[in-house]
Amino acid sequence: MKVIIITFLFFSSYFNFAYAQSKASFTITNPSSLERKEEVIAIAWNTVLAKYPAIDTTQLKIVNTSSKKELPWQLEYRGEKSAQNLLVQLDIPANGKVVIALQKGKPSPPITKTYGRYVPERKDDFAWENDKIAFRMYGKALEATPKEMAYGIDVWVKSTDRMVLNERYKRGKYHDDQGDGMDYYHVGYTLGAGNVMPCINDSVYYSKNYVRWKMLDNGPLRTTFQLEYEEWDVKGMKVKAIKTVSLDAGSQLSRMEARYSYDKAEPLPLVVGIIKRKDQGKLLLDEQQGIMGYWEPEIAKDGITGVGTMLFTPATKMKVTNEQLLMHTLSNTQKSLTYYTGAAWNKAGVYTKADDWFAYLQRFKEKISQPLLVE
Repeated sequence: MKVIIITFLFFSSYFNFAYAQSKASFTITNPSSLERKEEVIAIAWNTVLAKYPAIDTTQLKIVNTSSKKELPWQLEYRGEKSAQNLLVQLDIPANGKVVIALQKGKPSPPITKTYGRYVPERKDDFAWENDKIAFRMYGKALEATPKEMAYGIDVWVKSTDRMVLNERYKRGKYHDDQGDGMDYYHVGYTLGAGNVMPCINDSVYYSKNYVRWKMLDNGPLRTTFQLEYEEWDVKGMKVKAIKTVSLDAGSQLSRMEARYSYDKAEPLPLVVGIIKRKDQGKLLLDEQQGIMGYWEPEIAKDGITGVGTMLFTPATKMKVTNEQLLMHTLSNTQKSLTYYTGAAWNKAGVYTKADDWFAYLQRFKEKISQPLLVE
């Protein structure tokens, strides 16, 4: 009888251990008074492995334990060989909590909500998109065509949650709305929709276009890439730059991380800018919060684009010129400048007037300032 009891206890303990190794749970807390919809949260992969050492990512389901709804997820590598973070997209009510369970099971097929790529067939463009909006930045090949040359970030408006970049480039008619949006945004010799450049004594020192690119992650929930720029002269100082761009599913704004290298110790003055149209638009210039918004004038049948950018370092000043809205700040060689910039289209039906767009920018800043917490 003792042998039977010992055997039973052994198998019972083994079963409990095995069960514990086949699942894990995390509590996600929203510390803000804002509802968080379609937000992507990162959980350090080392933390996941510590709680779920037997995890098999080919047999991994993530479930909201309250709603029983399966949640989309992605492994984020940040250009490394091993995973750095587990990304999960979820909804959390204001000041609320959600418990998510990581458990063994066949996951639903992933839906691609972010995507980006180098576009050699279109003069070295680098384009990226999510289920809300799309953008592109320009490469070296464009410099050979002065009439098309541009420095800033371009916006491709969307009225669909599908990935459309490849379709638009293939058909070559992205300046016409084929039912999913278009490219009617003008950049030219400006910062476009939120690019960043050195600025000294109110003179913007534009780099040429990027010369090297590197993809760090490519969806389905987050796409991240780097663009490298050749050395250029900034009032007698040689400067280099690497810009890391990241876009999450569900977001109108890309995260921008600009790192400048130069041979002086003092901070480098920088400016983030938005091109200004000839006709009257509506402005949000909140220097204290570091938020700059622009609701463009309507352009005939093409509609209205809202553009916005925000800093998380102090804005030293804001200025409106005939060509651009400019937000000034400082950077140095020890730390990258991190900011967010993006856009929305009134014909997508979500942000249809200036107040809606400006409120989104203010909420976005508050959410980033109060990140979701993982227990």
